[in-house]
Amino acid sequence: MIDIETILSEWEQDSKIDQNALDATTIECAVLHQRYLKYYTRAKLLVKKAEAEQARLQLDKYLYYTGKMSRADMDKRGWDYDPFKGLTKPLKSELELWMKADPDIEKCDLKVEVAKETANALKEILDTLRWRNQSIKNIIDWRRFQAGS
Repeated sequence: MIDIETILSEWEQDSKIDQNALDATTIECAVLHQRYLKYYTRAKLLVKKAEAEQARLQLDKYLYYTGKMSRADMDKRGWDYDPFKGLTKPLKSELELWMKADPDIEKCDLKVEVAKETANALKEILDTLRWRNQSIKNIIDWRRFQAGS
């Protein structure tokens, strides 16, 4: 998948309306819509994938922090046998704090947020493209008005 910076950079160029070639800009709308729709579809799928990974990781970390994970599973993931680094096991009410501060969960949460923001940006781009022909029509109408007709 293309990253958000590349998408925004492309959109910076694609969002410009050539005032001297409104007919070509109108025709180009369909091509742009197709490209950004493809990006959006992929981004939505990446959100679902990232959310599924997040749910699996949260379950694994829950098992890890509650002492229900086997040593073999900890070895497979490369996790330390003592998640609390010698501290006493926290109360059940404190467990959420440990999980939120876990670097693996933080990284996974960030991945989900980036995927969501990418999808949101692409949705905004598609909405703008849907209205582009109306914007072009408004430009033409304004020019007619200025010309006196």
